[in-house]
Amino acid sequence: MDVLLSELANWDSFYVIVGSAAVALIGLQFVVLTLLAQKSLDKDTAQAGAAFATPTIVHFSVVLFLSALLMAPWQTITLPLAMIILAGFGGMVYIGVVIFRMRHQGSYRPGPEDWLFHSLLPFIAYAVLAASPFIAVSYPAEIFFGIGGAVLLLLFIGIHNAWDNVAYAVFFHDVESES
Repeated sequence: MDVLLSELANWDSFYVIVGSAAVALIGLQFVVLTLLAQKSLDKDTAQAGAAFATPTIVHFSVVLFLSALLMAPWQTITLPLAMIILAGFGGMVYIGVVIFRMRHQGSYRPGPEDWLFHSLLPFIAYAVLAASPFIAVSYPAEIFFGIGGAVLLLLFIGIHNAWDNVAYAVFFHDVESES
């Protein structure tokens, strides 16, 4: 397990960059939501927000959490690995909630890209997080590529989804509201 701690030390810069990006993007999401809050929303649009906007903040928050977790000066790797497993399984359960919300909101009919970026890719990222610590004994160096890849995938999913949310609100929702 000491090998894992020394391997983790090699990832310091990665988690500083990724964690900082997540913090900045969370802040931007709050700014955008504040600006969009001036629009009147019906019940269906609010449900769509829970299905499409909230997961973006959750993904960014998980990236921030894992970055902070893996930057802490741990004496042993056991607790961080257990927390990564919990984050992975918790994320997979959360994606089930997102899928339920996507299917039951009435404001927007999700297309294939929505299903890919709001359910399939996040589920894969969280599944990799849940599974990566289990390979630590056999592949101590590779575990952090799995975790880092999952964290980066969540960051990119969040960026894609944040852009989609803003583009829809600005370019499509206003046009639909006017007609």
